[in-house]
Order: sequence, then C-alpha cells, then structure tokens
Amino acid sequence: MRRTITTLLLHATVLALPLAAQQKDIVGTATSAGQFATLLAAVDAADLTATLKSRGPFTVFAPTDDAFRKLPAGTVESLLKPENRAKLKAILLYHVVSGEVPAATARTLTTARTVEGAAVRIRTDGSRLRINDATVVMADVDASNGIIHVIDQVLLPPETAPATGRMRTGATTTASAARDLLEFAIDRGVPLFNDGQPAATRAIYEVAARGVLALGDQIPSDARRSLERGLRAAANESDDREQAWTLRRALDDANRALDGRRMTTASTRH
Repeated sequence: MRRTITTLLLHATVLALPLAAQQKDIVGTATSAGQFATLLAAVDAADLTATLKSRGPFTVFAPTDDAFRKLPAGTVESLLKPENRAKLKAILLYHVVSGEVPAATARTLTTARTVEGAAVRIRTDGSRLRINDATVVMADVDASNGIIHVIDQVLLPPETAPATGRMRTGATTTASAARDLLEFAIDRGVPLFNDGQPAATRAIYEVAARGVLALGDQIPSDARRSLERGLRAAANESDDREQAWTLRRALDDANRALDGRRMTTASTRH
C-alpha cells in the first residue's frame, strides 16, 4: 500500500556545519551555514520566518543558493516582488512537511503531501534519494525544531488545484475543488494548532484562502468576500493564534457559501 505523509514545505539547511553542532532552529541553522541566502530572503519576503522558527517539528527540503541559480533568469527577482507574495509562499510551503521524516523513513515512501497541498514524489535512485527531480545532497541535518534535507533544485508545485491533483472546468467542479482545498487546509491546520503550532496553522489557512481566490469568478461571490475579509482582518492581527482563528472563521464561512452553490446547482437539475 502506498504510504503518504503530510508535507509542510519550506527550506533551510547546513552544508558547512557539523551535524552534531546543530542546536538552532531551522532558520538559525540555515543562517549559520551561509549557503542559503536566497532561501532565507524568500522566507522573509513571504512572511514565513516565524513559522519556521516555531516549535514544529518540520521536515524541510532546503534548496541551496546554487539550486536557486538554476532557475530561469529573473525568476527569483520576480517572486520576491510584493505582488507575487502569495505565489512565493505557496512555492516555499511546497518544501515543508509536518513532522520529522528522516531519510530512512522517506526511502519507504512514494509520495509526501506538502502544506501547500500538492504532493512531492519520493524515490530512490541507487544510493540517492530523489524528491521530484531534485537530489538530496545532504540528509538528516538536525535542527531544534525539525530535520533538514538539502536539495540541489528548487521544487515547483504543479499548476493545478492542490487538493484535487488536477483542475476541472465548470462552475460546479471549480467550487468542488475549492471546497476540497479548504477542507484539506482545515484537516491539516487543526492538529497543528492543537499541538501548539499556530504560526504553521496560520500559514496553511492563508495559502488555502489565496488559492481559492485564485480560482477566479466561478467561485461564489459570498465565498470570495469571506476569504478577502478574513485575509484583511488577519493581516491586522499581531498574534499567530488570533490570525489562525480569524482565517479559520473565514474558511468556514467560505465553505458554507460553497455548499450553498452546490445545493443551488443540484436543485436546478431536478
């Protein structure tokens, strides 16, 4: 039976420091290594630093500066612009898995579900561990709040609805995909919140809200307004717990609006 694990994505790691010396959190470990400047700049621009410094534990697939240089010219600069913050956050969360997944465990898996929502593929290639098309060049780097696996390529999420694996056409199927995404976020966020990780919960809820809004005008206007209000209200909160609760209420309101669309559509068929 194929096993999957929940993946919370983000990056940060150390090639230069001895593994036994790592007592810092993921962000501190990456900073000390001196080879993750691009990753850290992206994490900061996406407002995810607090999430990666929170208790965790997280498993992070961390691209080096060289990995970012392999992207097409101008890609990093474009992603760091304020107007592309949501896309950048989704890419970073595609590199993070919730919980500690050492390399020995990863080798027994075929996929891992990320916090962004989409799954990464896991396979072995001889002695090498592959995550999508990237190779793990250093595994099991310990941090105080998780494990880092250093990779040689940036992972890019598929251009599809994260929770469904593919985007279908039509108002009914688009609304269904939106509901799947919101329910996926809640399923992942609740245990993290209850485990004392409100920053991680807030990040998951925000990505889900922005992902639904990106689906366009086929999403009911009531659902869009609920998500937009929730995002604005959360941005004015300074506490991770309050932000998570504000976004959760927005996700619940949007889900009810989407349920209304589904029931209206069904009633017109009979």
